[in-house]
Order: sequence, then C-alpha cells, then structure tokens
Amino acid sequence: MSRLARTAWVSEALAIRLTSHRDQGLGQQLYVALRGWIESGELAAGEALPSSRQLARELSIARNTALSALDRLAAEGFVVSRPGAGLFVARLALAEAIHQAPIAPQKRQLSRRGDDLLADCALSGGHHRAFAPGIPALDLFPREQWQRLLRRHQQRAPESWLAYQSGGGVKALKTALYDYLRLSRSVRCTPEQILITQGAQQGFELIARMLTDPGDGAWIEEPGYVGAQVALKAAGLSLVPVPVDAEGIDIERAPQGAPPKLIYVTPSHQYPRGVTLSLSRRLALLETARAQGSWIIEDDYDSEFRYSSPPLASLQGLMDQAPVIYVGTFSKVLYPGLRLGYLVLPEALVEPFQRANARINREGQYAVQAALAEFIEQGHFSRHVARMRRAYRSRQAALRRALAPAVDKGLTLSDGHAGMHLLAGLESVACEQTLVAAGRAQGIQLSPLSRYFTGPPAQAGLVLGYAGSHEQDIARAGDWLARAWRRA
Repeated sequence: MSRLARTAWVSEALAIRLTSHRDQGLGQQLYVALRGWIESGELAAGEALPSSRQLARELSIARNTALSALDRLAAEGFVVSRPGAGLFVARLALAEAIHQAPIAPQKRQLSRRGDDLLADCALSGGHHRAFAPGIPALDLFPREQWQRLLRRHQQRAPESWLAYQSGGGVKALKTALYDYLRLSRSVRCTPEQILITQGAQQGFELIARMLTDPGDGAWIEEPGYVGAQVALKAAGLSLVPVPVDAEGIDIERAPQGAPPKLIYVTPSHQYPRGVTLSLSRRLALLETARAQGSWIIEDDYDSEFRYSSPPLASLQGLMDQAPVIYVGTFSKVLYPGLRLGYLVLPEALVEPFQRANARINREGQYAVQAALAEFIEQGHFSRHVARMRRAYRSRQAALRRALAPAVDKGLTLSDGHAGMHLLAGLESVACEQTLVAAGRAQGIQLSPLSRYFTGPPAQAGLVLGYAGSHEQDIARAGDWLARAWRRA
C-alpha cells in the first residue's frame, strides 16, 4: 500500500475518534489516540504519519492543534522527524514486545445451527489431485478465447450495469440459455422464466427460503449430493433420506409421514451413484409431487456428459405445468470459478423469486453474463462440451485400465455411461477409511461413499473423479489404488 493511502486511512480513523463533545480538547484527543496506537503496535515502527497540514485539513482542526500533539509525541520519543521526508513512528521495545506477544485465541460462540453447518463443511485443498470428484478439465478450457470475449464486454459495459439491477440476469444470456435448454434438454420455458444465480448452491438456498419454513420436510436422495444436503439443512428443513438403487430414487421406499415441501433429485446422472432415473420412476415422481403439493428440485447434474446413449429428456419437460424447478450450473461444464448458474422457474414463481433474489443476493457480473451469452451463441460452448466428452471418455478409459488388475480380483466399478466420476464398491466402511488414509499419505485424494449418506451408510465405496486429472496422473494414481485395494 502506498504511503499516501496509508496516511489517509490514519486520518480517517482519527476523524472517527475526535469529537468536540468530549471533556478533553481536540489536541489532547489526537495525542492520546496516536500514542495508544503506537504503544499497541497498531502503528508499526517506521510507519509514516500524516503531516500537521494534512491532519488540520482532513480533521477540520487548527494546524497549531495538530502541531501541538505531534510535537508532544516527538518530545516523548514516540515519533521521529526525518528532514525532507516527514514524521515516522519510532522504534519502541515495549510496542514491539506487545505486538509480537502471542494472543490468546478468541473463543468461538456459534449457534447450534452454525455448529451443525460446519460439521458438513469439509473443504478440499486449493489444488486438486486424483481423484477429486466434481472438478472439470481446467487445462482444456479455451482461456484466451474466453478472455477476449470478457475484455470486450467489460470495455463496452453500459453505465446501467454499474447500478443495482433486478431483471433476473442479462437478457442475452437468458435467451441463449432458452435456446440451449429447449433443444438439448427438452425444457419447457420462456427466457423470462430463467433466473441467473451465482451458482447452483445459491439456487438451492433461494428455493428453500422462498418455498419452505423451518421444520418442513424435504426428500433427498440417499446417498446424495452433500452441497444440496447442506443448503436444505441450513434452511432448517428436516431431511428425509430416500434410497437410491439401479433405477434412481425409489419413492415407494420413502418413509411415511407428512408430504415433503421439496424433493431433491439428480435424475440425469445421480450423484454419487451415477445411475439414471428411469422413465417410469420419473413419471411416478411427477405424479406424486403433484398429488401431495410438493416441489421437485431437478439438479441436472452432468447431463452434458454422456458417452454411450443419448440423454433422457429433462424431468421438467415431461409434462405441462410440471411442479419442477430446474437447476443448472456452469461450474462443471466450464469452470467452478465462473460462479454462474440458473433456475428455470414455473411462471407463478418468476416474479417473487426475481424480486427476492435481487434483494437478498443482489445481481451482478453482467459483463461476465454477456460474455457467456456470446460464448454460447457463437458455438464455442457446444464445441467445448464436445471436446470435454472426448477427453472424459479417454480419461475414464485410462482409469479403467489402471484399475483392471483389481477388477480382475473382484473390485466393482459403476458402468460410467455418463458423468465425471466412477464409483468403486468396497466391502466395508473400515476398508474405505484405510484406503482414504493411505491415499492421503501418497497425495491421492479419495472421496468415501459413506460421507454422502445422511444416516448410517448402507454401502461403502470410493467416488473416483477422473475429469480434472491428466491421463498419466490417472494411470499412476490408479495403479497405486489397485495395489492398495488388493492389500486392504
């Protein structure tokens, strides 16, 4: 930080401290404030102080008042004058000792809800190793092309984008998404029904706030996506796990009780088991939700990445006026740092959701939204998705080759017809823990299936992400895992 900026901040802080309504005069207040900051180490040795002229001007006091306080500090050895440079904080042994002394950590006093939330918030490190799930091929993203679009829209941004907005997102992006979703996912909507969010997670939180009250029930897949579990749990909802089998969520096995307000599903590629919700169950789910007045949250996770068969139509597009809120994100198909997602809302929810989102979350990133709209319209998005499909198919094959010796001995892998990960089945949670600990020692990130259950895990396994790793890294880590599994 520049000296000018730092001294300006000191002046602003002093302006808050000085008041004519105190018993002490302004000069005494100025002296006491500066001396206290120096003694505590908040103003470090060698730090420049504002001049008497600057203090007089910015504090609206007489210059003689400022000079009096500074001269007193200099006389007592708290500040030193350097000819031609100005006043600086002197080096004081006491201040340095105080500044360097260990400070006892402040005791955290979180709410019960905060403690519960933190229990579900284990975060991965900043670098992603094999086999971190949910990480796309960042090395293949067309960064230069994207940066050119981004720079152009930032330079041409209209003045209105600098102010608060409440339109639900840039119109060009909503129109581009409408065309994409209508053609590729059979979503039934108009551009006006699309609300741009800062990722899917924000979408889950907004849905829970707008459509539920604390204590309401929400059906969730078991095992299921932890991010959705955390968002709904943080909203005070009672999570009701519903088992997932080879055909997806089985609502016939849902616990009896009050109808849920929300039903969260990942029908295209269930996370983490990787299965697709069958058509018969999709129709049954829609009828159940309509009959009991529930809203379905359709998280269309990994729908772009299918390798052996065309995707089924979205749940939202299977019937008119479906009780479905469709959630999408660009975190997996482009890159997580983009922080853009969207909701496709039933017409009756568009206005209230748009108004609430503008107030609670605030809209923004309009230049980024405009650049993304052009990225889609010019065909870069579809070409990138096609490139990712080829890369992910190849990386999955590399993982299967590396694990083949273990598969020959009985290790089971999911079919991998879609998505960015494979699920390796294990015999016990104890085996999970052994392999996770061994992987950590080798710098290999293993995600245990048991952590995706809200209750006692009914299955054990490893969620093996392959999309974000190079094939040589996959081969090396896969070879280690095959040997480690055989030992375990």
